[in-house]
Amino acid sequence: MPETTMQLSRIVAFVAVVALCGGGAFAAASAPPLHRVATVDLPDQPLKSFDIGDVGDGVYALADRSNAGVDLIDVATLRNLGRIGGFAGNRPDHRGGPNGVHIVGADQVWAGDGDSSVKIADLRTRRVVASVATGGRHRVDELTVDTRDHLVIAANNADRPAFVTLISTRAPYPVLGRITLPRATNGLEQPLWDQRTGDVYLAIPELDGVAARGGIAVIDPRRARLRTVWPVADCMPAGLALGPGDHLLVGCSDDAVAAGFPAQSLVIDTHDGSLVKRFGQVGGSDEVGYDRRLGVFVLAAAANPGGPVLGVISARSLQWSGNVASGLKAHSVAVDPRSGRVFVPVAAGDSACSRGCVEVLGR
Repeated sequence: MPETTMQLSRIVAFVAVVALCGGGAFAAASAPPLHRVATVDLPDQPLKSFDIGDVGDGVYALADRSNAGVDLIDVATLRNLGRIGGFAGNRPDHRGGPNGVHIVGADQVWAGDGDSSVKIADLRTRRVVASVATGGRHRVDELTVDTRDHLVIAANNADRPAFVTLISTRAPYPVLGRITLPRATNGLEQPLWDQRTGDVYLAIPELDGVAARGGIAVIDPRRARLRTVWPVADCMPAGLALGPGDHLLVGCSDDAVAAGFPAQSLVIDTHDGSLVKRFGQVGGSDEVGYDRRLGVFVLAAAANPGGPVLGVISARSLQWSGNVASGLKAHSVAVDPRSGRVFVPVAAGDSACSRGCVEVLGR
């Protein structure tokens, strides 16, 4: 459709979503905190299945299962830089990949794959240079990197019991530890390293077979041990993002919405896991992030009631800033810390990009 028509449809969708969220939101509707500034098309097969994105050293990397690889985009020019191939692709039974993606250092991409491995690729050559087996039967999902201890922490979410693997970022990339989490009865979601405490936080959607009972695991990566689990009720947590101070944003998942829990997002205290604030204006998120340049949390809320949105919350004042209408299956988000640009992939079949694309948002 023409660009003017697409822009109008986005504005109409945004106003409709805000109206569904309740009173006091119309100031945000008249001036959305972010807006779409560009879209980036991806080559080859339409983008029907994708997962996590990450930004590092001027490159956006996206786990593109439809094309069995990691797509690379220059964040300044928005030019396609190529694709790292050699992954499982879109397969059933938790055996597809790539899944979680993390840029490590200035020249590597680490990605979880469907054969229970973490593949390490060179950004310059776009070739896989190593594959680290984690010893599971199903895929490796999301990742985080501990730059202090030179570790990547990888979540094997689909194994029973679920576990995390600690891998050295120094060649030959030995596995240095494993932490099994038998209480996690519905997989694992995002791990996140906190450089202030040295701990890793890990979203656990369900504990002990009770959907209403989820948690945030606190892991000591240096000693490869579980410190504690903070309870999180009626949320089935997925995405995590650290903001200023001691605040951790918890994105309550699409599974929580499907289970009948309120669509919501939480901010908790990293000292003890206590609730700081609850936001009922946005929920059903998968990946979330923190935009330091703009001072906001962003939430890829693909299952938000009323349609998929990018939720925006001020990380400084802890006030909801608004929801920006996104697109089909838009459950992944990544932020460029230099420019503040936000990258949100949208699946094929969306009205704004029929073959799928990456939407780029900014001020």
